[in-house]
Amino acid sequence: MSAHVASVNLGSREPNPAKGVGVTGIRKRHAEVATMRAPGPKRGGLGSGLVGDFIGDVRHHGGDRQAVYAFAREELDAWEHRLDVVLPNGAFGENLTTVGLAVDDSLVGDRWQVGEGVLLEVTGPRIPCATFSARMGIKGWLKTFSAEARSGAYLAILAGGDVRPGDPVRLVERADHDVDVPTAFRAFMGDLDAAEHVLSVGCLPEWELAPLRETVARRRAKGA
Repeated sequence: MSAHVASVNLGSREPNPAKGVGVTGIRKRHAEVATMRAPGPKRGGLGSGLVGDFIGDVRHHGGDRQAVYAFAREELDAWEHRLDVVLPNGAFGENLTTVGLAVDDSLVGDRWQVGEGVLLEVTGPRIPCATFSARMGIKGWLKTFSAEARSGAYLAILAGGDVRPGDPVRLVERADHDVDVPTAFRAFMGDLDAAEHVLSVGCLPEWELAPLRETVARRRAKGA
């Protein structure tokens, strides 16, 4: 079967003792249809790119470059087998659970068409946080998850519209470099070689490259 949306997942406001902000929308419910639109800036915008989806920590999540979070059903299946747990669609807090799409093989800047008219652009990896750890309830989860570097992908919404389970997902434009989602993830998680490669390619906006550049300079100087 061709690549498609297995489920569309929306979160609602609930308590979050894992962070000072106190609320989260990481627990998702399945929706028959959801409307996507660009949410605007991370601070002061609408939060999620999906109407009806709640984001609690708007300082670190949401906004145009984290408008949608996608994760592959195949990756959830692998984690189910490894952890011996049941992981329904949306279990990792993703908005789109996909089937037949190698989400983690995407390059930063790849563009996907979903359904008839929705256009999304891969913007980078999901960085796991304390809320995700609390949600899973597995000792050492952040370290275990991060070691795989297969985080799923954040996406920007270039053209909005309605998305439904079963909608086809097509790669319509491939980025012109080799920085994939795992490479960007390792860069953000402290891998200096990965960070230097991301910096050399320059496939992220300057406000994301700047802290990488500072980290590389500081750690290389310390090592010298």
